[in-house]
Amino acid sequence: MEYIEIDGGRELSGEIVLSGSKNSALPILACSLLSDKSY
Repeated sequence: MEYIEIDGGRELSGEIVLSGSKNSALPILACSLLSDKSY
């Protein structure tokens, strides 16, 4: 899984818009529960 790490002294604020298929959320959740890998 990719992530962004920000080091700094200022607090961040704002909004982002996420897009994607809402129908894919359940299969992805089920696969993550069945996987033995840790990220």
